[in-house]
Amino acid sequence: MKYRNKSNLVMPGHVISMLLVLALQHLLILPVVAYKPLSDNFLKLVPSGGDDFDIENGKLLAPILIPRVAGTPGQTAAQQHFVNFFAKELPKWSIEWYNSTSTTPVTGSKQVPFQNLVFKREPPWVQEGQSNLLTLVAHYDSKITPNGFIGATDSAVPCAILMHVARTLDKFVTQMYDEMSALGEGGSVDMDMGVQILLLDGEEAFKQWTDTDSLYGARALAERWETSSHPAMSFYRNPLDQISMFVLLDLLGSANPTVPSFFQTTHWAYKNMATIEDRMRKLGLLESTPKRHFLPDSEKEANTFGHAYIEDDHKPFLARGVPTLHVIASPFPSVWHTMDDDGAHLDMPTVRDWAKIATAFTLEWLDMMEVEPKEEGSAAATG
Repeated sequence: MKYRNKSNLVMPGHVISMLLVLALQHLLILPVVAYKPLSDNFLKLVPSGGDDFDIENGKLLAPILIPRVAGTPGQTAAQQHFVNFFAKELPKWSIEWYNSTSTTPVTGSKQVPFQNLVFKREPPWVQEGQSNLLTLVAHYDSKITPNGFIGATDSAVPCAILMHVARTLDKFVTQMYDEMSALGEGGSVDMDMGVQILLLDGEEAFKQWTDTDSLYGARALAERWETSSHPAMSFYRNPLDQISMFVLLDLLGSANPTVPSFFQTTHWAYKNMATIEDRMRKLGLLESTPKRHFLPDSEKEANTFGHAYIEDDHKPFLARGVPTLHVIASPFPSVWHTMDDDGAHLDMPTVRDWAKIATAFTLEWLDMMEVEPKEEGSAAATG
Protein backbone atom coordinates (compact mmCIF):
# COMPACT_ATOMS: atom_id res chain seq x y z
CA MET A 1 0.00 0.00 0.00
CA LYS A 2 1.05 3.57 -0.61
CA TYR A 3 -0.14 6.93 0.64
CA ARG A 4 -1.58 9.14 -2.05
CA ASN A 5 -3.41 12.42 -1.65
CA LYS A 6 -6.55 13.45 -3.48
CA SER A 7 -9.57 15.40 -2.31
CA ASN A 8 -7.86 15.75 1.10
CA LEU A 9 -8.03 11.99 1.67
CA VAL A 10 -5.10 9.68 2.34
CA MET A 11 -5.27 6.68 0.02
CA PRO A 12 -3.54 3.28 -0.08
CA GLY A 13 -2.89 1.62 -3.40
CA HIS A 14 -4.57 3.16 -6.38
CA VAL A 15 -6.98 6.05 -6.05
CA ILE A 16 -9.71 5.01 -8.45
CA SER A 17 -12.58 6.80 -10.05
CA MET A 18 -15.94 6.51 -8.36
CA LEU A 19 -18.03 7.68 -11.31
CA LEU A 20 -19.06 4.20 -12.46
CA VAL A 21 -19.65 2.96 -8.93
CA LEU A 22 -21.81 5.95 -8.05
CA ALA A 23 -23.78 5.46 -11.25
CA LEU A 24 -24.45 1.85 -10.27
CA GLN A 25 -25.59 2.86 -6.81
CA HIS A 26 -27.93 5.52 -8.14
CA LEU A 27 -29.65 2.79 -10.12
CA LEU A 28 -30.58 1.14 -6.86
CA ILE A 29 -33.79 2.04 -5.09
CA LEU A 30 -32.55 2.06 -1.54
CA PRO A 31 -35.24 1.55 1.10
CA VAL A 32 -35.92 4.27 3.61
CA VAL A 33 -34.94 2.83 6.98
CA ALA A 34 -37.71 3.99 9.31
CA TYR A 35 -36.65 3.14 12.83
CA LYS A 36 -36.81 4.93 16.14
CA PRO A 37 -33.60 6.46 17.50
CA LEU A 38 -32.46 4.85 20.73
CA SER A 39 -33.68 6.71 23.79
CA ASP A 40 -31.22 8.38 26.14
CA ASN A 41 -31.98 5.63 28.63
CA PHE A 42 -31.10 2.92 26.10
CA LEU A 43 -27.88 4.71 25.13
CA LYS A 44 -26.87 4.81 28.78
CA LEU A 45 -27.22 1.04 28.96
CA VAL A 46 -25.00 0.26 25.96
CA PRO A 47 -21.89 -1.48 27.36
CA SER A 48 -18.32 -0.64 26.41
CA GLY A 49 -16.83 -4.11 26.71
CA GLY A 50 -14.62 -2.99 29.59
CA ASP A 51 -11.91 -5.50 30.48
CA ASP A 52 -12.78 -7.71 27.52
CA PHE A 53 -10.65 -5.33 25.45
CA ASP A 54 -7.66 -5.63 27.79
CA ILE A 55 -4.57 -6.27 25.67
CA GLU A 56 -3.13 -8.90 28.02
CA ASN A 57 -6.12 -10.87 29.29
CA GLY A 58 -9.22 -9.51 27.56
CA LYS A 59 -11.35 -12.36 26.27
CA LEU A 60 -12.24 -10.59 23.01
CA LEU A 61 -9.07 -8.79 21.95
CA ALA A 62 -6.02 -10.37 23.59
CA PRO A 63 -6.20 -13.74 21.74
CA ILE A 64 -5.96 -12.03 18.33
CA LEU A 65 -3.12 -9.63 19.12
CA ILE A 66 -0.83 -12.02 17.25
CA PRO A 67 0.42 -12.24 13.65
CA ARG A 68 -2.48 -13.62 11.57
CA VAL A 69 -1.06 -14.10 8.08
CA ALA A 70 -3.08 -16.34 5.76
CA GLY A 71 -1.82 -19.91 5.71
CA THR A 72 -0.01 -19.67 9.07
CA PRO A 73 -0.76 -21.01 12.57
CA GLY A 74 -1.76 -17.48 13.61
CA GLN A 75 -4.56 -17.54 11.05
CA THR A 76 -5.82 -20.82 12.50
CA ALA A 77 -5.64 -19.51 16.07
CA ALA A 78 -7.69 -16.43 15.14
CA GLN A 79 -10.30 -18.58 13.40
CA GLN A 80 -10.59 -20.85 16.43
CA HIS A 81 -11.05 -17.82 18.67
CA PHE A 82 -13.95 -16.51 16.57
CA VAL A 83 -15.66 -19.87 16.11
CA ASN A 84 -15.34 -20.87 19.76
CA PHE A 85 -16.77 -17.52 20.87
CA PHE A 86 -19.88 -17.78 18.71
CA ALA A 87 -20.39 -21.50 19.29
CA LYS A 88 -20.18 -21.19 23.08
CA GLU A 89 -21.64 -17.74 23.79
CA LEU A 90 -23.97 -17.16 20.84
CA PRO A 91 -25.26 -20.60 19.78
CA LYS A 92 -28.24 -19.17 17.88
CA TRP A 93 -25.92 -17.58 15.34
CA SER A 94 -25.13 -19.69 12.28
CA ILE A 95 -21.50 -20.14 11.26
CA GLU A 96 -20.47 -20.46 7.62
CA TRP A 97 -17.05 -20.85 6.04
CA TYR A 98 -16.26 -19.54 2.57
CA ASN A 99 -12.92 -20.93 1.49
CA SER A 100 -10.79 -20.11 -1.52
CA THR A 101 -7.16 -20.38 -2.58
CA SER A 102 -4.88 -18.21 -4.65
CA THR A 103 -1.26 -17.80 -5.58
CA THR A 104 0.49 -14.65 -4.41
CA PRO A 105 3.53 -12.72 -5.66
CA VAL A 106 5.69 -14.13 -2.84
CA THR A 107 4.57 -17.77 -2.80
CA GLY A 108 5.18 -18.75 -6.40
CA SER A 109 2.91 -21.57 -7.57
CA LYS A 110 1.83 -22.46 -4.04
CA GLN A 111 -1.88 -22.01 -3.39
CA VAL A 112 -2.45 -19.99 -0.22
CA PRO A 113 -5.71 -20.73 1.66
CA PHE A 114 -8.08 -17.84 2.40
CA GLN A 115 -10.99 -18.52 4.72
CA ASN A 116 -13.82 -16.06 5.27
CA LEU A 117 -16.13 -16.52 8.24
CA VAL A 118 -19.78 -15.45 8.26
CA PHE A 119 -21.79 -15.35 11.50
CA LYS A 120 -25.49 -14.75 10.95
CA ARG A 121 -28.61 -14.15 13.06
CA GLU A 122 -31.91 -14.17 11.16
CA PRO A 123 -35.56 -14.35 12.20
CA PRO A 124 -36.33 -18.04 12.83
CA TRP A 125 -39.29 -18.03 10.45
CA VAL A 126 -37.51 -16.84 7.32
CA GLN A 127 -36.73 -19.01 4.34
CA GLU A 128 -33.53 -18.75 2.32
CA GLY A 129 -33.22 -15.37 0.66
CA GLN A 130 -36.01 -13.71 2.66
CA SER A 131 -34.25 -11.55 5.27
CA ASN A 132 -32.51 -8.22 4.74
CA LEU A 133 -29.17 -8.26 6.51
CA LEU A 134 -27.21 -5.47 8.13
CA THR A 135 -23.69 -6.64 7.32
CA LEU A 136 -20.86 -5.72 9.70
CA VAL A 137 -17.39 -6.37 8.32
CA ALA A 138 -13.72 -6.43 9.27
CA HIS A 139 -10.67 -8.29 7.98
CA TYR A 140 -8.84 -10.54 10.40
CA ASP A 141 -5.60 -11.25 8.54
CA SER A 142 -2.42 -9.32 9.21
CA LYS A 143 0.34 -8.12 6.90
CA ILE A 144 3.16 -10.53 6.11
CA THR A 145 5.80 -7.81 6.54
CA PRO A 146 7.40 -6.55 8.67
CA ASN A 147 8.02 -9.93 10.26
CA GLY A 148 5.96 -10.29 13.43
CA PHE A 149 3.54 -7.51 12.50
CA ILE A 150 0.37 -7.70 14.62
CA GLY A 151 -2.02 -5.13 13.20
CA ALA A 152 -3.92 -4.11 16.31
CA THR A 153 -5.84 -1.33 14.56
CA ASP A 154 -5.51 -3.25 11.28
CA SER A 155 -7.78 -5.02 12.15
CA ALA A 156 -7.74 -6.94 15.44
CA VAL A 157 -9.65 -4.18 17.24
CA PRO A 158 -12.45 -3.98 14.62
CA CYS A 159 -12.87 -7.78 14.85
CA ALA A 160 -13.11 -7.64 18.64
CA ILE A 161 -15.60 -4.76 18.41
CA LEU A 162 -17.85 -6.81 16.13
CA MET A 163 -17.76 -9.71 18.60
CA HIS A 164 -18.83 -7.29 21.31
CA VAL A 165 -21.64 -5.96 19.11
CA ALA A 166 -22.92 -9.48 18.48
CA ARG A 167 -22.87 -10.41 22.15
CA THR A 168 -24.69 -7.26 23.22
CA LEU A 169 -27.24 -7.49 20.43
CA ASP A 170 -28.15 -11.13 20.86
CA LYS A 171 -30.53 -10.89 23.82
CA PHE A 172 -32.49 -8.08 22.21
CA VAL A 173 -32.74 -9.84 18.86
CA THR A 174 -33.95 -12.97 20.65
CA GLN A 175 -36.60 -11.02 22.53
CA MET A 176 -37.77 -9.25 19.40
CA TYR A 177 -38.00 -12.44 17.35
CA ASP A 178 -39.86 -14.22 20.17
CA GLU A 179 -42.38 -11.38 20.49
CA MET A 180 -42.90 -11.18 16.74
CA SER A 181 -43.45 -14.93 16.53
CA ALA A 182 -46.01 -14.79 19.34
CA LEU A 183 -47.89 -12.02 17.54
CA GLY A 184 -47.72 -13.72 14.16
CA GLU A 185 -45.69 -10.86 12.73
CA GLY A 186 -42.92 -11.12 10.17
CA GLY A 187 -42.99 -12.28 6.60
CA SER A 188 -42.56 -8.82 5.07
CA VAL A 189 -39.43 -7.22 3.69
CA ASP A 190 -39.24 -4.42 6.24
CA MET A 191 -39.85 -6.67 9.25
CA ASP A 192 -37.59 -9.59 8.34
CA MET A 193 -34.38 -7.94 9.51
CA GLY A 194 -31.27 -9.81 10.50
CA VAL A 195 -27.57 -9.20 10.93
CA GLN A 196 -24.45 -10.92 9.69
CA ILE A 197 -20.81 -10.42 10.58
CA LEU A 198 -18.20 -11.02 7.90
CA LEU A 199 -14.65 -11.64 9.10
CA LEU A 200 -12.67 -11.55 5.90
CA ASP A 201 -9.29 -13.07 5.14
CA GLY A 202 -6.55 -11.87 2.82
CA GLU A 203 -7.18 -8.12 2.78
CA GLU A 204 -3.49 -7.29 2.97
CA ALA A 205 -1.14 -7.38 -0.01
CA PHE A 206 1.69 -9.90 0.15
CA LYS A 207 4.12 -7.76 -1.86
CA GLN A 208 2.58 -4.54 -3.21
CA TRP A 209 -1.03 -3.41 -3.33
CA THR A 210 -2.53 -4.16 -6.74
CA ASP A 211 -5.89 -5.34 -8.04
CA THR A 212 -4.68 -8.94 -7.80
CA ASP A 213 -2.43 -8.70 -4.73
CA SER A 214 -5.01 -7.57 -2.17
CA LEU A 215 -8.56 -8.30 -1.02
CA TYR A 216 -8.21 -12.03 -1.69
CA GLY A 217 -11.07 -13.11 0.56
CA ALA A 218 -13.37 -10.22 -0.29
CA ARG A 219 -12.96 -10.70 -4.04
CA ALA A 220 -13.69 -14.41 -3.80
CA LEU A 221 -16.75 -13.92 -1.59
CA ALA A 222 -18.28 -11.11 -3.65
CA GLU A 223 -17.92 -13.17 -6.82
CA ARG A 224 -19.37 -16.27 -5.19
CA TRP A 225 -22.37 -14.44 -3.76
CA GLU A 226 -23.02 -12.70 -7.07
CA THR A 227 -23.18 -16.02 -8.90
CA SER A 228 -25.21 -17.80 -6.22
CA SER A 229 -28.98 -17.92 -6.61
CA HIS A 230 -31.69 -18.23 -4.01
CA PRO A 231 -34.76 -20.35 -4.73
CA ALA A 232 -37.11 -18.96 -7.37
CA MET A 233 -39.71 -17.59 -4.95
CA SER A 234 -37.19 -15.82 -2.70
CA PHE A 235 -37.55 -12.07 -2.33
CA TYR A 236 -33.80 -11.51 -2.79
CA ARG A 237 -32.09 -12.90 -5.86
CA ASN A 238 -28.74 -13.70 -4.21
CA PRO A 239 -26.80 -13.04 -0.99
CA LEU A 240 -25.52 -9.70 -2.27
CA ASP A 241 -29.08 -8.44 -2.69
CA GLN A 242 -29.80 -9.24 0.96
CA ILE A 243 -27.22 -6.75 2.25
CA SER A 244 -29.09 -3.69 3.52
CA MET A 245 -25.80 -1.95 4.37
CA PHE A 246 -22.17 -3.11 4.22
CA VAL A 247 -20.55 -1.48 7.26
CA LEU A 248 -16.78 -1.96 7.10
CA LEU A 249 -14.60 -1.16 10.13
CA ASP A 250 -10.86 -0.70 9.67
CA LEU A 251 -7.89 1.08 11.26
CA LEU A 252 -9.69 1.81 14.53
CA GLY A 253 -8.12 2.04 17.98
CA SER A 254 -5.69 4.97 17.85
CA ALA A 255 -6.47 8.26 19.59
CA ASN A 256 -8.04 11.19 17.75
CA PRO A 257 -9.35 9.35 14.69
CA THR A 258 -11.11 11.16 11.88
CA VAL A 259 -13.57 9.05 9.87
CA PRO A 260 -14.84 10.91 6.79
CA SER A 261 -18.10 10.33 4.97
CA PHE A 262 -17.03 8.87 1.64
CA PHE A 263 -20.24 8.20 -0.28
CA GLN A 264 -23.13 10.55 -0.88
CA THR A 265 -25.47 7.60 -1.47
CA THR A 266 -24.99 6.36 2.09
CA HIS A 267 -24.32 9.66 3.82
CA TRP A 268 -27.66 9.29 5.61
CA ALA A 269 -26.30 6.18 7.39
CA TYR A 270 -23.09 8.02 8.26
CA LYS A 271 -25.19 10.81 9.75
CA ASN A 272 -27.06 8.29 11.88
CA MET A 273 -23.80 6.96 13.31
CA ALA A 274 -22.45 10.49 13.79
CA THR A 275 -25.62 11.47 15.64
CA ILE A 276 -25.18 8.53 17.98
CA GLU A 277 -21.62 9.63 18.75
CA ASP A 278 -22.75 13.21 19.34
CA ARG A 279 -25.59 12.18 21.65
CA MET A 280 -23.35 9.85 23.63
CA ARG A 281 -20.76 12.58 24.11
CA LYS A 282 -23.37 15.08 25.27
CA LEU A 283 -24.68 12.48 27.74
CA GLY A 284 -21.16 11.89 29.08
CA LEU A 285 -21.17 8.25 27.99
CA LEU A 286 -17.87 8.18 26.10
CA GLU A 287 -14.43 8.10 27.73
CA SER A 288 -12.19 9.62 25.08
CA THR A 289 -11.56 13.35 24.75
CA PRO A 290 -10.64 13.78 21.07
CA LYS A 291 -9.83 17.07 19.41
CA ARG A 292 -13.09 16.67 17.50
CA HIS A 293 -15.73 14.01 17.01
CA PHE A 294 -14.64 10.70 15.48
CA LEU A 295 -17.29 11.25 12.78
CA PRO A 296 -17.09 14.96 11.90
CA ASP A 297 -18.75 15.04 8.46
CA SER A 298 -22.39 14.93 9.47
CA GLU A 299 -23.14 18.24 7.74
CA LYS A 300 -21.09 17.53 4.62
CA GLU A 301 -22.65 19.14 1.56
CA ALA A 302 -23.60 17.07 -1.47
CA ASN A 303 -21.35 19.06 -3.79
CA THR A 304 -18.25 18.32 -1.68
CA PHE A 305 -18.23 14.56 -2.22
CA GLY A 306 -15.30 13.61 -4.45
CA HIS A 307 -14.77 10.81 -6.94
CA ALA A 308 -12.19 8.85 -4.97
CA TYR A 309 -12.21 6.46 -2.06
CA ILE A 310 -9.94 4.24 0.00
CA GLU A 311 -9.49 0.77 -1.45
CA ASP A 312 -10.50 -1.81 1.12
CA ASP A 313 -12.60 -4.96 1.47
CA HIS A 314 -15.73 -3.15 0.35
CA LYS A 315 -14.32 -2.57 -3.15
CA PRO A 316 -15.62 -5.77 -4.86
CA PHE A 317 -19.00 -5.38 -3.13
CA LEU A 318 -19.29 -1.70 -3.99
CA ALA A 319 -18.53 -2.51 -7.63
CA ARG A 320 -21.56 -4.81 -7.57
CA GLY A 321 -23.86 -2.10 -6.25
CA VAL A 322 -23.86 -2.98 -2.54
CA PRO A 323 -24.51 0.11 -0.35
CA THR A 324 -21.47 0.75 1.80
CA LEU A 325 -20.56 2.67 4.94
CA HIS A 326 -16.77 2.71 5.32
CA VAL A 327 -15.70 3.41 8.89
CA ILE A 328 -11.95 3.91 8.54
CA ALA A 329 -9.62 6.49 10.06
CA SER A 330 -8.24 8.88 7.44
CA PRO A 331 -5.54 10.10 7.75
CA PHE A 332 -4.37 6.65 8.78
CA PRO A 333 -3.02 6.10 12.30
CA SER A 334 0.67 6.94 12.66
CA VAL A 335 1.35 3.26 13.49
CA TRP A 336 -0.07 2.07 10.16
CA HIS A 337 1.90 -0.88 8.74
CA THR A 338 4.63 -0.54 11.37
CA MET A 339 5.62 -2.73 14.29
CA ASP A 340 4.05 -0.12 16.57
CA ASP A 341 0.58 -1.23 15.47
CA ASP A 342 0.33 -3.43 18.54
CA GLY A 343 -1.67 -3.58 21.75
CA ALA A 344 0.66 -1.28 23.66
CA HIS A 345 0.01 1.58 21.22
CA LEU A 346 -3.78 1.38 21.33
CA ASP A 347 -5.77 4.11 23.03
CA MET A 348 -8.15 2.03 25.11
CA PRO A 349 -10.76 4.74 25.81
CA THR A 350 -11.03 5.18 22.03
CA VAL A 351 -11.39 1.41 21.54
CA ARG A 352 -14.17 1.19 24.10
CA ASP A 353 -15.91 4.25 22.65
CA TRP A 354 -15.92 2.70 19.18
CA ALA A 355 -17.44 -0.43 20.72
CA LYS A 356 -20.25 1.65 22.19
CA ILE A 357 -20.88 3.61 19.00
CA ALA A 358 -20.91 0.52 16.78
CA THR A 359 -23.19 -1.32 19.18
CA ALA A 360 -25.67 1.55 19.47
CA PHE A 361 -25.70 1.99 15.68
CA THR A 362 -26.55 -1.70 15.22
CA LEU A 363 -29.24 -1.71 17.90
CA GLU A 364 -30.84 1.35 16.36
CA TRP A 365 -30.66 0.00 12.80
CA LEU A 366 -32.47 -3.16 13.88
CA ASP A 367 -35.18 -1.10 15.58
CA MET A 368 -34.46 -2.37 19.08
CA MET A 369 -36.48 0.42 20.68
CA GLU A 370 -39.28 -2.11 20.29
CA VAL A 371 -37.64 -4.06 23.13
CA GLU A 372 -36.14 -1.17 25.08
CA PRO A 373 -34.96 -2.23 28.55
CA LYS A 374 -37.11 -0.80 31.29
CA GLU A 375 -34.72 -1.27 34.18
CA GLU A 376 -31.28 0.29 34.38
CA GLY A 377 -28.53 -2.29 33.99
CA SER A 378 -30.56 -4.78 31.98
CA ALA A 379 -28.53 -4.13 28.82
CA ALA A 380 -25.12 -3.85 30.41
CA ALA A 381 -24.30 -7.51 30.76
CA THR A 382 -20.59 -6.83 30.20
CA GLY A 383 -18.40 -3.81 30.49
